[in-house]
Amino acid sequence: MPEVKISLRQLSILTALYTIGSAILIIPSSVANIAKQDAWIAALAGLGFGLLILALHHQLSRMYPGTNLLQMSEKLLGKWVGKTVNLLFLVTLFLGGPVTVLYDIGSFMIIQILPETPIQAILLLFGAIIVLGIRLGIEVLARSAELLFPWFLLLFLSMTVLLLSIVKWERAMPILEHGTGPIFPAVLSFLSIAYLPHIVLLMFYPSSVARPQDAPKAVYIGSLLGGGVLIIVIALTILVLGPDLAAKSAYPSYMLAQKINIGNFLQRIEAIMAVMWFITLFFRITLYMYAIVTGISQLFNIKNYQPLVLPIGWIMVSLAVFIYPNIPFKHDWDKRIWTPYIIIISIGLPLLLLGVHGVRNMFSKSPGKTS
Repeated sequence: MPEVKISLRQLSILTALYTIGSAILIIPSSVANIAKQDAWIAALAGLGFGLLILALHHQLSRMYPGTNLLQMSEKLLGKWVGKTVNLLFLVTLFLGGPVTVLYDIGSFMIIQILPETPIQAILLLFGAIIVLGIRLGIEVLARSAELLFPWFLLLFLSMTVLLLSIVKWERAMPILEHGTGPIFPAVLSFLSIAYLPHIVLLMFYPSSVARPQDAPKAVYIGSLLGGGVLIIVIALTILVLGPDLAAKSAYPSYMLAQKINIGNFLQRIEAIMAVMWFITLFFRITLYMYAIVTGISQLFNIKNYQPLVLPIGWIMVSLAVFIYPNIPFKHDWDKRIWTPYIIIISIGLPLLLLGVHGVRNMFSKSPGKTS
C-alpha cells in the first residue's frame, strides 16, 4: 500500500474533533456532579494539565520521528516484550474505546430521540458508517473532517449565541464554595475523557503527517480548540441549567438546545446538538478503530489492514450491545476502571518508554575500550 500522509491543518482538525468527541455530552454532567458551580474552573485546569500530558507524548514522538507508538514500544522493550505490551494495549483499548463510545451513541438515541427503536438497529447503522470510513483510509477521513468542521463550528456558535439571552451569572456563584477539594477529582474526570485518550493519536502521527517535525504544534492547536469548545459548553451548562440540574441530567448539554426559545418561534432545536455530537463521535470512533486495525496489522505483519476492518467492526457492534448492563453500571465503570486504566496507558506507558530510553542511552554512553 502507498504511504499515506495528511496535512498539519487536517491533523489539527482531526485532533479537535477527537478531543470533543463524546465529551461534549458526557463531560458536563460528570464534572458538575463533582465540582458543582465550579465545573468551569475544573475544565480550565483540565485544559492546562491536558497540555502537559501532550508534552509528554510529544517528547516521546520527537525521540523517534517517523515511528508510531507500537514501533517505539518494540524498539525500546524488545520484539517479544514489545509485541506483548502492544497486544494488551490494543485489546484493552478496543474494549474501553470504540466499543464504549458506540454504546454511548445507542444509549443517547434510545433515551432522547428514538425510544421505540431497538438499540441493535442503531448500533448496526452507526457501525456500518464507521466501517466504511475506516476502509476509505486516514486521508479520506482527514478530508471529510475539513469539510465537516466548518459546519460543526457554525452550529456550535449559533447555539452559543442563542443561549446568551438566558444565561444567569448568579448560577456560577459562589465561586469555590466548597474549597479546592472537589476540583482535582473533577479535573481528573475531565482529563479521562478529553485528553488522556490522546495517546491514540501517537498511532498515526508523526509517521502519517506530511511534516512530522511540526506535528506536535498541530496537535496542540487542535487540542486547544477542542478544549475551548468543551469549556464553553460546560460553562453554558452551569449558567443556563444550574449546577444541580446539570449534575442530575445524563446529557445536560443536549438540554441546552431545548432551552432555546426566541419569541416563541425559534425553539426546540436540540437537533443542533445531536448533529454536532454525531460529527465529533464519528471521528472519535473512527480514529480509535483506525489505530486498532492498523496496529493489529502491524503486530501480525499484515500488509493490508482493510480485510480486518469488517470483522473487527462486526465484533465492535456485537460487544457494544451488551458491554454495559445499565447506565448506573457504566457510570461506576467509568469512575473505577476507565480512569485508572487510561492514566496507565496515557501516562504510565510513555513514562516507561522514556525511562527505558534514558537507561539505554546511559549505558550506550559508557566509556569505550581504550587502546
